[in-house]
Amino acid sequence: MNEVFACVVDVAPIRAEPDDASEQVTQALRGEPLTVEESRDGWARVRTAYDYPGWIRQDALAHAPGTVPRTWLHEPPPDGDPVDEARSYLGAPYLWGGMTEYGIDCSGLVHMAYRRLGRVVPRDADQQEAAGAEVNNDELRRGDLITYGEADRTTHIAFWLGEGQILHSTERDDANGVVEEPEPDDLRQKRRRLVRL
Repeated sequence: MNEVFACVVDVAPIRAEPDDASEQVTQALRGEPLTVEESRDGWARVRTAYDYPGWIRQDALAHAPGTVPRTWLHEPPPDGDPVDEARSYLGAPYLWGGMTEYGIDCSGLVHMAYRRLGRVVPRDADQQEAAGAEVNNDELRRGDLITYGEADRTTHIAFWLGEGQILHSTERDDANGVVEEPEPDDLRQKRRRLVRL
């Protein structure tokens, strides 16, 4: 099929499978272009401009002629500051697959901070880690990203603010949502890479 449609609702869940009970993997926002690859029983399998696949309800879409615009990582950095954009989400609750002030996850925060500046970066923490240029600890500067996880898997990402502070979306008992805080010891022990987009 591969036709371009646009999201016509404020926020629409994109799910792993064509089922409302399936995991939300990301969200589509009003006006966002989506390439429809397949339709089935009121659902459309879509691919986002940042190359993320999933299923969305067809009634959240309207036909949009043209092609999906793409902004690649090798383009010059956007005007503006991704950290300032991320700070606009302070206090937003944590939501797996979320991309709005009503709920956002750690990689969604990074994605949306750049996207609001007109630059599309990957959606998931492991993809963001792979897309960035690795930097050494002594080269780390405000706005760089720190990834966390196990030796074989990235599970979290945060903006580095300097002086031991990070900005991220977290789901903890003592801090739920987007916060600025000293880098927690348990996260610091799980550092994987320091990267710059």
